Amino acid sequence: MGPRWLGSYPAGVRWDLGIAPAPAWRLLDEAAQRWPDRPALEFYGRRIDYRELHALAARTAAGLQRLGVRPGDRVGLYLPNCPQYPLAFFGALLAGAVVVNLSPLDAATTLAHKIEDSGAELLITLDLAALYPNAERLLATTRLRTLVVGGLADFAGVPIPAQCEPPRDAAHVPFMTLIDNDGHHTPQTIDDPASAIAVLQYTGGTTGTPKGAVLTHANITAAAAQCVETTQGEQPSMLPGAERMLLVLPLFHIYAELVMFLGIAMGAELVLHPKFDVAAVARDIAAKRITVLFGVPTMFVALTAWAREHAIDLGSLKHCGSGGAPLPAGIVGPFRQLTGVAITDGWGMSETTAAGTFSPRHGESRPGSCGLPLPQVELKVVAVDDPSRELAAGEHGELCIRGPNVMRGYWNSPAASAAALSADGWFRTGDVARIDEAGYVYIVERCKDMLLCGGFNVYPTIIEEAIYAHPDVAEVCVIGIADAYRGQSPKAFVRLKDGAAPLTLAALQAFLEGRIGRHEMVRALELRAELPKTPVGKLSKLALYEEERQRAAAAAPG
Repeated sequence: MGPRWLGSYPAGVRWDLGIAPAPAWRLLDEAAQRWPDRPALEFYGRRIDYRELHALAARTAAGLQRLGVRPGDRVGLYLPNCPQYPLAFFGALLAGAVVVNLSPLDAATTLAHKIEDSGAELLITLDLAALYPNAERLLATTRLRTLVVGGLADFAGVPIPAQCEPPRDAAHVPFMTLIDNDGHHTPQTIDDPASAIAVLQYTGGTTGTPKGAVLTHANITAAAAQCVETTQGEQPSMLPGAERMLLVLPLFHIYAELVMFLGIAMGAELVLHPKFDVAAVARDIAAKRITVLFGVPTMFVALTAWAREHAIDLGSLKHCGSGGAPLPAGIVGPFRQLTGVAITDGWGMSETTAAGTFSPRHGESRPGSCGLPLPQVELKVVAVDDPSRELAAGEHGELCIRGPNVMRGYWNSPAASAAALSADGWFRTGDVARIDEAGYVYIVERCKDMLLCGGFNVYPTIIEEAIYAHPDVAEVCVIGIADAYRGQSPKAFVRLKDGAAPLTLAALQAFLEGRIGRHEMVRALELRAELPKTPVGKLSKLALYEEERQRAAAAAPG
């Protein structure tokens, strides 16, 4: 008798998929062998095929080795979505280095922490005003010794002027100089891909100092294989060597990295967008006949509204996936009416190489669920206060995961690693969830986001789902605010749809009556023209909590 989710698996998709550990660069090797002449990247009108991408990655590896990069060295990537990212990623791995992803939206202190903690001494970036000055400051104030600086024009099909002019000295190397070689590099041998480190993926730091999730070569190849398998079966949603995927999720984020791995493993053409601009995304989907799109819920909200308003044809899409945040049911219907495509939800974390669950495209719809465990993934729910006690189907507790995609631990953090990972490989996710009898997973809330209101556990996600049912609501984020009587109370931050009449707290409470419990009722409402978002586009509770903290401090006497 196997896991209970096996009976819910799509026909032809194998949960017991055999996954052989392999070096991460094998993904690119195999794609270049299978589809050498197929476009791999498209960037501002220029296409790079898989043969050229493979050769450019080898030249990047050779250039890094000539700069002194040795096996195990950490190489920082401080890049937007651009061809330099996959070149630097695979080039660093081919050189034997470890990739350290850095967010262009990180604060200076956060960037400095990641560089010092990881031990990176070389940073690859672009000559953009939003990036280069920060990189230059880091070169002057941290352990960094070398900046490799590229430009958007390096691989674009149109002229793009440089925004900054780096000095010409030993500490600054143009990206095109780095790859000005024949590609001959010292090949690396990995005896055990399951222990060889490929990436340090720093967590968001919402509960303190960011920690580096140690992802191995085997984690990456396993996550890619798991996702590929879910697109196949008797009713495949993606065909090898035939798809065109728009990649607008930021590649420094693990979710976007997994999309890149999937795209390369499938021989897809990756159309790169440096940032999410809804008009540009909609136009490219229509003009370039994009077939695959992954995003976060807020992106699909914006895309649906814009395409409707401007009568844009999104009919080429056939596979759309959402992750990074729970997918409200109110988003799925309008998008499906517009495109004929059901957005499938999934769940993963930096610590799981972004892989965890997937939603079957056919069969019974399960609103609120992020789907079933991926191939070779095991999930269980344990008591929050006693992780040794596994809970029955339908009970709420902390979600735990085990599988070949789960990290080795946290970099330089043995205590945090021991607290998060059990001796037999289970990772405690910090997510409150339930798993039903059929194996479908429902993420209720982050443990840290759960509110305690008058002694009751209150989950903001449940309240948000109810508010999304209001016809005038475009986006909503619920957090807890201090309540002298109840300890905490829910406050909703709402962005209304264009043209909607103002919404009062009383009207919202009347709408929610009967949809949520009395202990869950919203006690405060703030309307916003925009809601704060994280670098990947998720609504940011952290930013709202910080605003509330500052507001409370300003109002405090004395």
